Amino acid sequence: MPLYMVIERFRNADAAPVYARFRARGRLAPEGLTSIASWVDEGLSTCWQVMETADRALLDEWIANWSDFVDFEVVPVVTSKEAAERVG
Repeated sequence: MPLYMVIERFRNADAAPVYARFRARGRLAPEGLTSIASWVDEGLSTCWQVMETADRALLDEWIANWSDFVDFEVVPVVTSKEAAERVG
């Protein structure tokens, strides 16, 4: 299953509206998009999240639900194990 590192930069370095929506409405991820793990910097301005989906369009749908508060960068990634297998 394809993995994506999603880098979320909260607009104006303000996490409050993001977490308020999350508490009120949840992750807003469509069926078929799974959050594997996430980390937020101590300043609460950036989140790094690994997402998994077979359909890249689902990731775009999820991003649209948050794009009023967050700027996104999406990087397709593989696990370290898969990278080692590819290298040889």
